[in-house]
Amino acid sequence: MKLGEIVARLGGELIGPADAEATRIVPLDRAGPDEIAFVSGPKHARLLDTTEAGALILGPDLRDATSRPRIVCVNPYAYFARVSALLHPVPTHGAGVDPAAMVMHSAEVHSSASIGAGATVGKGAHIGAGAVVESGARVGEGTVIGADCHLHANAVVYHSCVLGNRVVLHSGAVIGADGFGVAMDEGRWVKIPQVGRVVLGDDVEIGANSTVDRGTLDDTVIEEGVKIDNQVQIGHNCRIGAHTAIAACAGIAGSTRVGRRCRIGGAAMIQGHIDICDDVVVSAATAIMKSILRPGTYTSIYPFQEHRHWIRNAAHLRHMDALAKQLKALEKRLLELEGKRP
Repeated sequence: MKLGEIVARLGGELIGPADAEATRIVPLDRAGPDEIAFVSGPKHARLLDTTEAGALILGPDLRDATSRPRIVCVNPYAYFARVSALLHPVPTHGAGVDPAAMVMHSAEVHSSASIGAGATVGKGAHIGAGAVVESGARVGEGTVIGADCHLHANAVVYHSCVLGNRVVLHSGAVIGADGFGVAMDEGRWVKIPQVGRVVLGDDVEIGANSTVDRGTLDDTVIEEGVKIDNQVQIGHNCRIGAHTAIAACAGIAGSTRVGRRCRIGGAAMIQGHIDICDDVVVSAATAIMKSILRPGTYTSIYPFQEHRHWIRNAAHLRHMDALAKQLKALEKRLLELEGKRP
């Protein structure tokens, strides 16, 4: 693609010939003369002198740091993502229902949608314009799939769920399975029927083998633009605010509300029935046990160290309460010896 065409479609300032071409986008230290690379910060600026890239994507601070053809933009990383999408388009799927698919007669499938071999579309389901349901994917009874959604192979959407437009579900994702609702009665667990739905907003993307449970009574809601990585668990009746990102192996227990534009690190664990406000960052492997009411970054990771040192420090932590009481007693005694009132 010519640089002039890229700028015409994505914006930015082009410095250099508009007819220069880029065949693909490659890391700065490996790019060749027919490839384009990006620099997202000063840390990589030193590579500008040695790179062989034919063109570059730079921020305003590096506008004059090279003589190579370049596109100057405010956010090089986001611009890189959009250029990569232009140069590596998603494979297209022909419209129509494969003869080996199972589509119930009462289901509505738009003529421009694609239903792959072995896919299942239940009674009363609605598949929107341009949607793709790949081989082995399942759409439950009464479920609504919006326009231009993409359900990859073996993704499952249970009955009565609602997906907005341009939702992407990767292989193995399960939307709308029962939440973990049980009540103890005389030493036995009694299952609580899960009669809510899962509602996904526009432009939500959910990674491979991630699960979003349906609500017990109300709906589980994932608002627009949320990005969920692989192997993430979202419990029943949660609400995840718009444009929040959740990294792999995180778990969010039921009835928790996460605000807008939050970032949940990998393997973070969030307790149920709490609220997290907008613009919160939760560090990887952090456990959140109560509500967060102020924006900021929150971390509960125990710093890693050699195991023998960790054992010693962990032993001290076990006795932290007793040590604190001893310290207070010593402070009180010291004040008494100095003739001061404690």
